[in-house]
Amino acid sequence: MNNNQLKIGIIGFGTVGQSLYEVLQKSPSTKAAIHTVVAKNPNKQRSIVPENLKFNASEIINSNEIDTVVELIDDDKEALKLVKTALYNGKNVVSGNKKMIAENLEEIIRMQQDTGQSILYDASACGSIPVIRNLEEYYDNDLLQNITGILNGSSNYILTQMYAHHKTYEDALAEAQENGFAESNPTFDVDGYDAMYKLIILTLHGFGTIVKPENVFYTGISGISGNDISFAREKGLKIKLIAHACKVPGNKVALFVMPAFVEPENYLYNVDDEFNGVIIEGEAYDKQLMFGKGAGGHPTGSAVLSDISALSHQYKYEYKKLHLPNPPEVSEDVMLKMYFRYQKPETIDILPLQTIEEQHIGPQYHYTVGTVKLADLLINSDNLRKFVSFMALRRISNESIFTHYQNKNYYRQSLAPVNAHLIL
Repeated sequence: MNNNQLKIGIIGFGTVGQSLYEVLQKSPSTKAAIHTVVAKNPNKQRSIVPENLKFNASEIINSNEIDTVVELIDDDKEALKLVKTALYNGKNVVSGNKKMIAENLEEIIRMQQDTGQSILYDASACGSIPVIRNLEEYYDNDLLQNITGILNGSSNYILTQMYAHHKTYEDALAEAQENGFAESNPTFDVDGYDAMYKLIILTLHGFGTIVKPENVFYTGISGISGNDISFAREKGLKIKLIAHACKVPGNKVALFVMPAFVEPENYLYNVDDEFNGVIIEGEAYDKQLMFGKGAGGHPTGSAVLSDISALSHQYKYEYKKLHLPNPPEVSEDVMLKMYFRYQKPETIDILPLQTIEEQHIGPQYHYTVGTVKLADLLINSDNLRKFVSFMALRRISNESIFTHYQNKNYYRQSLAPVNAHLIL
């Protein structure tokens, strides 16, 4: 590719696609022009010039005039097919499809090696915050220790409305949907999937470790109630949906996504509304916070535009950490202090607790705070999601988020899945 103007084909013209179209018009210095847009619904009115609008992706994928494909569709399986065809047809790709990317990292890296083409996806993680490129370029050594972030703007908006404005979860969700911060089906955002896929991508670029989604414990905020918010208020804390990847002894990395009680001194405490915040922490540079909007069409559209601009300068991810002599392996051998709220008192029997530090038994609900091994959360995840109303990390400070026990006799071995019929 040379420094001539890129000719772009956009596949998918929903909220992000339309926002990209708008921000590109406001950025005359960007060496790119939209050649063709492929949309799904031919009956929908759009502001784009009709002759540039098509309804079959092959119009872009097989075009000899288009050199850059921007993939912005919801279907991750179809997205992977389009990306593969585009790369092997000699086109560079920009994508915001975090599920497609996170589930196929090895194949995506291999396709770029095979074709010599580039796929950029900064837009897939943290909206307008350029986290991936910073991890690739600025933090390209092996001094990185932690990545901790609020990666989902929709959930953060809901939690802010519940905490700051005393709204119910249902009302806060409806408001997020009205404002375009949450989809009509919000499951992907509020149940932790979105943040989990983003964390997998950041873990690759931060630590050089490829992680499968099934090896990440994740849970979301859909079960939260005013009782959990009241608990947070009493302790002087806020609840945030946190994604965390952390180096642990033995050259390993542990990661998870879950709500957490955040202390006022934590940088993420004041990251509210639809904003994202990511703390990067290393041996030599302590903590650094990246902050920006993480939900809405224009923040994501501007991130896509940034990827397009990078392609105009022949930029490629080098995956530097992946080529370290010994990239960290995934570990579940860490202990977490957890909060579990549940309805039936016998639910305590299925909680994979190592210790119990605090407990409440009341007429309407019960909660228990105690230590849990990350491996046991994964093993028992189905039962926990089914029978626990809400669970969260009790403490998020860097010193206490993980406790790694090298003395294996300190705690019990990983617990087998507990039979759910115990509480039926």
